[in-house]
Amino acid sequence: MTIINVMDNLSYGDLCTCAVCGQNCAVVHACKEPCHRAGVGYETRSLEKTHPHYLAMERGHHLYLNMIDPPLPLFQLESFARFFDFVDRQIKERPILIHCNKGESRAPSLALLYMAKRGFLEGENYAAARAAFEVRFPYNPGQGIVTFLTQNWNILGG
Repeated sequence: MTIINVMDNLSYGDLCTCAVCGQNCAVVHACKEPCHRAGVGYETRSLEKTHPHYLAMERGHHLYLNMIDPPLPLFQLESFARFFDFVDRQIKERPILIHCNKGESRAPSLALLYMAKRGFLEGENYAAARAAFEVRFPYNPGQGIVTFLTQNWNILGG
């Protein structure tokens, strides 16, 4: 997959794209495997929920999110708050690349969410934002993130 530029200083892609970003951009790694595991440095199947980096860890210009996208959503609102905080700070200084494993679900969903909540995309609700996003960019979200964003749209990133 190539990097999909959605606006100035914001793009998304798959796992392969995080290696080509270089030091001039900030990266949101929206995948447990392999990025969150490698970034935090654990070898067990998962971390204890009480671990300080269970949901996210920021290191330099990298944000490692413990995200998977099963059919029943397991996302936590705090992960999205950390995402917005990181991108809002970093985007002023450098381009942002958001990636997940395939570049189809979590990464474009985060890009869509950021664009809508920061006024760069129509989005009074998830369905409207999704429709506006899909006209311009490839998007194949999993059911888990669709459910989560639909249910939590009004409290995300406000």
